[in-house]
Amino acid sequence: MTGASAGIGATFARALAGKGANLVLTARRADRLTALSDELRAAGDGINVTTVSADLGDPNAPDAILAAAADAGPVDILVNNAGYGLPGFFTESGWADHREFLEVMVTSYVRLTHALLPAMVERGFGRIIQVSSVAGLTPGSAGHTLYGPAKAFLVSFAQSIAAECEGTGVHSTALCPGFTYTEFHDVNGTRKLVSLLPKRMFMAAEPVVEGAIEAVDRGHVVYVPGAWNKFVVGVAKALPRPWAAQMMKEQSAKFRRRKSA
Repeated sequence: MTGASAGIGATFARALAGKGANLVLTARRADRLTALSDELRAAGDGINVTTVSADLGDPNAPDAILAAAADAGPVDILVNNAGYGLPGFFTESGWADHREFLEVMVTSYVRLTHALLPAMVERGFGRIIQVSSVAGLTPGSAGHTLYGPAKAFLVSFAQSIAAECEGTGVHSTALCPGFTYTEFHDVNGTRKLVSLLPKRMFMAAEPVVEGAIEAVDRGHVVYVPGAWNKFVVGVAKALPRPWAAQMMKEQSAKFRRRKSA
C-alpha cells in the first residue's frame, strides 16, 4: 500500500489489518510508518507488517517497494494511494515539480500494477484499488492543473484493467472520493480555503475506505463514496459539457487559486 502514513492510506492499513491481512506499507515519512506498524502489530492477531520508506517521485522507488513485497510473500491486494496536490497554475511550477508529480500520481501506480498483476491472475485472485478522485470524473478547471487529468487517467486505467481481467478472479476498482478529512489540504497549503466550504461536502476517511473494500470485492469498477459526491458526479455527467465546465470553474474558484494570489 502506497501513501500509508496518514489519511486514507493509514485508514486502509487499519481496515485491512483488522481483516487479518499482512501488510507492506510505504510512504516517505519513516517515523509515521514505524508508529503505524507498531500500532497495527499491537492490535492485530499476529499479522506481519513490512514498512518501506520511499519517495515515489524517485523512478527507482517502485523497485525497492517490489523487492520488499517479494520478501513478504504473495500480494493479493494492491492499494495505490500515494498522492498530493500541486497548487497554483501550470506555469507557476517548474517542470521538475510537474515531472515528480506525474511520477508519483501516474507512473508509480502503473508500475506497481504492472509488476503485481500477473501473479494475481495466475493465482486466480487479486484486488487492485487505484485511489482516484471526484476530480477525475468532472471537467478540469484552473489551478492544480495536472491533478484532475492524473485522476481521470486512473479511472480509465482501472476500467481497462477490469476489462482485461474479467473472469480471472482479479477485481480492479477506481476509488473516487471527494473532500475527505485528511492532511491533504494542510500539505498543499489550501486548508484555510477549504475550511470555508460547507461541512456536507466532507467525509471521514473510514466510510470511504470501508465502501471501497466492499466495492472492489463486489467487482464495482468505479466507486464514488457519499451522497454529496455522487450528486456532484451525476450533475457533471447530466449537464452539457460546456455547462459542467462552467459549474466546475465557479466551484473550484472557492478552493483553488494562483500561487501569487
